[in-house]
Amino acid sequence: MENLSQLIESVNNCLWGLPMILLLSGTHLFMTWKTGFIQKKLPLAIRLSLTRDPDSEGDISPFAALSTSLASTLGTGNIIGVGTAIALGGPGAVFWCWLTGIFGIATSYAESLIALKYRIRAKDGTMLGGAMYALERGLHLKPLAVLFAFFGALTSFGIGCGVQVNAISAVAEPALREAAGSFPGLSSLVQHFPQLPALAIGLVTGLVTCAVIFGGVRSVSRVCERLVPFMALFYMLGCLAILYINRAFLADALALILKSAFFETGSLAGGMAGSGIMLAARYGISRGLFSNEAGMGSAPIVAAAARSRNPVRQALIASTATFWDTVVVCLITGLVLVSSLLSGSASGAAPEAAPAVLSGGSLASAAFSQIPCIGQPVLMTGVITFAYATILGWSYYGERCLEYLFGKLSLFPYRFLWILVIVFAPVLRLELVWNISDTLNALMALPNLLAILLLSGVIARDTRYYLKHLDEKA
Repeated sequence: MENLSQLIESVNNCLWGLPMILLLSGTHLFMTWKTGFIQKKLPLAIRLSLTRDPDSEGDISPFAALSTSLASTLGTGNIIGVGTAIALGGPGAVFWCWLTGIFGIATSYAESLIALKYRIRAKDGTMLGGAMYALERGLHLKPLAVLFAFFGALTSFGIGCGVQVNAISAVAEPALREAAGSFPGLSSLVQHFPQLPALAIGLVTGLVTCAVIFGGVRSVSRVCERLVPFMALFYMLGCLAILYINRAFLADALALILKSAFFETGSLAGGMAGSGIMLAARYGISRGLFSNEAGMGSAPIVAAAARSRNPVRQALIASTATFWDTVVVCLITGLVLVSSLLSGSASGAAPEAAPAVLSGGSLASAAFSQIPCIGQPVLMTGVITFAYATILGWSYYGERCLEYLFGKLSLFPYRFLWILVIVFAPVLRLELVWNISDTLNALMALPNLLAILLLSGVIARDTRYYLKHLDEKA
């Protein structure tokens, strides 16, 4: 297992090196320019996300599609992922993560537009779209379409399933062990079978997931439409409480984030001398992608199922997911963690001693411990709801990728295997699951980014036409 972990880490260092950082960042910047800085239309996009488009083709409402997209993006990357980026890349990673979100809005918009433009109607009437259809129908690159769908199906088991249920287990297992200690029979059983609590958590999560995903996209979207607003508001209220507690350190936290994004600032910034900037950029961008998935091609799969009269209209709506996920939630999480680190509450030690004891999960846990009595329950609820919503959203992405490859007959075996992974993933090493997810992220992103760049002219033309001929009440 150790050798496998080292091999995957080596592959990640290659995939997520300077070429990938330049490709991803370059695509964000290029599409920002190509679309005439589409980020300017964010107020319009937010307003459109709250309006219905009832007379259009599609399976679910635009808001339901956005909620499902947010369900998959508002996951552990917003909490543990940001903490991991800070622990490995220093506070400067927050800046690169945030910047990835700002410019990633354009890439998110672009990939959603082509997903809707080239979507198809299946024989049963459902709408199917995504990078695989854009590659096949828009560029006639069937082999790359197959590769994207293949990596997408595999990625769903990592980023969308294994990582998420592992995170649920990490926060729920200590409470379960403590509860088991109150019953002598259960306590003895847990001592003989130490992995039993983790398996029990996986089994319960699997059963709850099974009840939703076998209902298809409408069932998934209904749950996400109700769960996402609640979980986001609940988590944000907890973060705002911590920011109020750490208000004396907010200015210093902002200054440290900006300074360590461009300069080596010692042990607190993370990394070795001379490599602080690259580490901050590497982990900030990779965790930013993990969090908002802009450029990865996943969220457009559900955007293609939305009822919308125009691909540009729904693409604008879809792009708001990146704004809420990274520009807002990840930034606030970063401020919470860095300000807690500076206050000493994240480590129980002086700030300069903190890096020796930091990890993404422990940093988040210590930060939320500042809220009296309810801090840990708030964090636990946030992690569990974020992770569970991501499991639901990514189950749909994986299904569509597998359906593209093998047809609808593959859906039942996929769902069965999905539940099995949920049950047994909690006993896997979290570091290994994170590394595998990083690898699959990159492999899935490459063909999707190629589709965006090659179809950038189409994207720019459709954008100009929509903004010129349709008023903002459309």
